[in-house]
Amino acid sequence: MTRQSQNPWFDARNFFRQKSMLSYLVLINIAVWILLQIIRVLAFLFENTETASAFSAVIDYLAVPASLPLLLHRPWTLLTYMFLHVSIWHILFNMLWLFWFGRIFLEYLTEKQLLLVYMLGGLAGAFAYIFAYNVFPVFAPMLGRSYALGASASVMAIVTAIAFYVPNYSLYLLFFGRVKIIYIAIVLFILDFFTIPGGNAGGQIAHIGGALLGFLYIKTLRPSSISGFSSKVSISSWFTRMFTVSKKGRDKKRTARRPMTDDEFNYQKNQQQKRIDMILDKISKGGYDSLTREEKEFLFKSSGKH
Repeated sequence: MTRQSQNPWFDARNFFRQKSMLSYLVLINIAVWILLQIIRVLAFLFENTETASAFSAVIDYLAVPASLPLLLHRPWTLLTYMFLHVSIWHILFNMLWLFWFGRIFLEYLTEKQLLLVYMLGGLAGAFAYIFAYNVFPVFAPMLGRSYALGASASVMAIVTAIAFYVPNYSLYLLFFGRVKIIYIAIVLFILDFFTIPGGNAGGQIAHIGGALLGFLYIKTLRPSSISGFSSKVSISSWFTRMFTVSKKGRDKKRTARRPMTDDEFNYQKNQQQKRIDMILDKISKGGYDSLTREEKEFLFKSSGKH
C-alpha cells in the first residue's frame, strides 16, 4: 500500500495540533533539546564556567552511563537518555524518522503500543550498549567515561516493528522510487552492524538493541496478523488446523462453496469499487488521517499487495 502524497507543511501543522502520543513524544524530545541549548548559549554569552559546568552536569545526569557502578547511582538515566539530544542533526534525523514511521505505526496499531515500543526499544538499546561495553575488551579503556544519549534506539524499534507488521507498505525515496519499508528496516540494521567499528560503536549497538526489540514485539503478537510475513509458527499452526478439521467439516465447507456467476462477480467488484471511490473522496476532503481504522484496513486489503 502507498499513501497519497500531501503537502508536508500542512501535514506538520495538523500533526502538532493533534493530541496524540506521537506528537507528545516529538514535542518532549524537542523541548528537552531547546532547554539544553538555552543553557549552552548562556554559558557561551557570559563566559561563565559555572554555566558550562552545569551543561556538562545535566548531560551526565540524564545520559545513560556504560559503567555499572555509575548506573546504580543513576538508574533514571535508562529512561531519560532516550529523550536527550545535543546535536541539532541528531535530533532532526531522529524526529523525522519518528514522525514518518510513527504515523505508519498508528495506521495499524494503537497509541499505547507506540509508547510501549518507544520505551521498550529505548531500554533494549540501553541494555545492549551497557552489555557490550562491559563484556567486549575493546571498550574497556573507555568504560568509565562513556555514556549514551538519544532516541535512536527507540526510533529503530518503531521502524522495525511496523516494517515487519506491514512489510509490503511502501514509501517513495528520492533516487530509489517506491521501496517497501521492510527493506528499509533491514538495510538500516545491516548498516548499524557493519559500522560498529566506526566512531559511534555505542550508538550503533543501541540501534541494534532497539531494532531487535521491535522485531520481537511484533513476533509476540499473533503471527497470522503480520501481513505478508510468514513464520514457522503461523505455518505450523496452519498445518495443524488443516489436518485436525473433521471430514464432515471439510465436506460441509466444500458443498457450501460454488463458483460465482459473472453477474455476481461484476456486482461484487462494482460494490468494492464504489466503496474505494468513497474512501478516496474522503481522503481528498479531509486527508488520510480522517479515515477510520476499518477504512484504512479496507483500503490496504484492496491494494492487493499482501
